Amino acid sequence: MEQRLFLAACVMYAFTLATRYLKKKNKLSSPAAFAKWHASFLFVILSCAAYLLWFVMGGGTGEPVGAGKIILSILVAAGCSVYGYAHAKKADDKKKETLMKADLEWSNTVYFAGFVASIVMFFFIQAFKIPSASMHNTLLEGDHLFVNKAAYGFRIPLTNIRFGQMRDIQPGDIVIFRFPAKDRQQQNCGGSQYGKDFVKRVIAMPGDTVQVINGRPWVNGKELPLQPYELYEDIEREAYEEPQDLDQYQAVWEAHQLDNYLGLYLRDSFGPVVVPDDTYFVMGDNRDNSCDSRFWGPVPRENIKGRAWFIHWPFKRIGLIK
Repeated sequence: MEQRLFLAACVMYAFTLATRYLKKKNKLSSPAAFAKWHASFLFVILSCAAYLLWFVMGGGTGEPVGAGKIILSILVAAGCSVYGYAHAKKADDKKKETLMKADLEWSNTVYFAGFVASIVMFFFIQAFKIPSASMHNTLLEGDHLFVNKAAYGFRIPLTNIRFGQMRDIQPGDIVIFRFPAKDRQQQNCGGSQYGKDFVKRVIAMPGDTVQVINGRPWVNGKELPLQPYELYEDIEREAYEEPQDLDQYQAVWEAHQLDNYLGLYLRDSFGPVVVPDDTYFVMGDNRDNSCDSRFWGPVPRENIKGRAWFIHWPFKRIGLIK
């Protein structure tokens, strides 16, 4: 979301600079030139608004915007632009000055707010909407929450360098992360997850050995104690069977391809694998209905955006996340 805000702010800032340049060069004095400029402004600002709106309504999870929404946005922006063109072409000099002043004020407001919001969201807090049932009953579908992006350190933009870390990632933390896929062709859990944000709970740390036996997680040879937040269904389990070639199993798992070979079997019978350096093993609290590290591998440290912090909607569920 922060990248989209920053991009929209840059577009509006560039438009503002271009407008000031054209005005200084007296390029907007004719009715036709001014009308084209005003129509262009409406199209640009409405397109930026739609660009952000559809992402926010999608919950900030990185889901692609459908073709229908894109077409609707273009039609609305184009329609308003045509109306703006006709209105501006009839304007007298006083009306032109009023329109230009109002347009520039809107442009300045948008790019300034966009820059400030993108900085806040990049370094401190980001809004997130729970898209699935994988974290029941801790987080429910439709929950709106804030992510503490400063908890594990501030990340320098366009790098993986962090500073000012407040705490280490620990087992039991609920983290938001970008799905570990390097291209759109990678298939996991029934489709491409490229670019999407996931929310899961950290189960194991770098260097830990992880297994899942009868649906229950084991770390370093010991079954983890059952926690109140874990949710299991009363179903028949697949019997655990250790892989014959552990090295190949580990390699395929690290390559995020294990679910393409073993599918749902991994829900109940998984591992052992060793969590690589600078990566983490995560699972959903709804253990039998979660697409997680059992299926698609470890989460690199660089993909983790922050820690789930506070539910702010719906009203009856407001509170800190544990």
